[in-house]
Amino acid sequence: MLQTQTIRTGPFYVRLTTDIASLYDGITQLYSSILVNREEDFFDFHVKLMRPKSLRRWIRPQVSFLFDGKAPFKPLPLDQALPMFEWGLNWCISNHIHTHLISHAAVIEKDGKAVIMPGAPGSGKSTLCAGLMLSGYRLLTDELATIDPNDLLLTSLCRPVNLKNQSIELIKKAFPEAIFSKTVKDTAKGTVSLLKPSDLSFQECGDRAKAVAIVFPKYEKGEKCRLEKLDKGHAFMQLAEQSFNYSLLGERGFDILSRLIESCDCYSLSYGTLDESIAQIERVITDSAER
Repeated sequence: MLQTQTIRTGPFYVRLTTDIASLYDGITQLYSSILVNREEDFFDFHVKLMRPKSLRRWIRPQVSFLFDGKAPFKPLPLDQALPMFEWGLNWCISNHIHTHLISHAAVIEKDGKAVIMPGAPGSGKSTLCAGLMLSGYRLLTDELATIDPNDLLLTSLCRPVNLKNQSIELIKKAFPEAIFSKTVKDTAKGTVSLLKPSDLSFQECGDRAKAVAIVFPKYEKGEKCRLEKLDKGHAFMQLAEQSFNYSLLGERGFDILSRLIESCDCYSLSYGTLDESIAQIERVITDSAER
C-alpha cells in the first residue's frame, strides 16, 4: 500500500511516497515534530522509495530511491530503506540547491552562537554533534551546513544524526534517553543508526544562526583532548574541500567562504572522550563572546 509523508526540513518541503511500512514508521518516529499537512502541488523534492517490481521484490528484497521519477542510485537491500532515504535526501539538497554555499559539516548552536564542524567520514563530527545536541545545544544539521551568501547565517535543517559503528553504542551509553532508529548492519558505511533530534532542535527548526567559530574535529581513541588555533588560510582550504558547490559557485563561492572564515575563529580539535570535547566547544563559544 502506498503511503505519503511531507517533511518540512528547514526551508525545504520533501514529499515522500513509499510502499515500505517500516520506512514510513521510521520517518514518523524520527521526524514527528516537522511532519506537515500540505496540499499544494509544489514541493522542493519529490522522493519515492519503492520495492522493485522484479523478483527482487520477494527474493533478497531491495529498495530503489527515485527522485522526480528517476533512480540516481543502484537499489539497496530492503532493510537499508531508512538510511537510504537520508543519504538520498543529502544528495538532493547538495546537488540541486545552489542559492547557498553547502558544506559537509555539522552545525550546533547555543545562546545564539553557532559552531560549524566540517569533517570527512570517520572524523568524529557526527559523534561530537550528537553529544552536544544531547547536552543542551541546538542541532542545525549533522551533514549539510547551508550558508546564506547575503548575511552568512546558517539555516537549521533539523534532520536525524547519522551515527556509525562504535559511535552508536558510545552515544547510547552516555545518553540512555536518546531515541534511535533500528540499527542496520552491513551498509556501505558499516553499521548505522539514526538519532532523533532533540525537542529544542525541532522547536527552532528553520531558525537561522550566526557562526562564531569553525572547528575541525578529529576523533582519536584514547587520546587527550587538544584544541588548537588554526591558521585561517589553512581553514579556508579545508572548508573549500568539504564544500559541495564551492567550485560551481565560482567567484561567488570564494567570496562567501572568505567572508565566513574572516568572521569566525578557526580551530582544530582532537578528542578521545565526549566530556572533554564538549567542554572545549563550550570554551570556543565563551572565547568568541569575549573577543
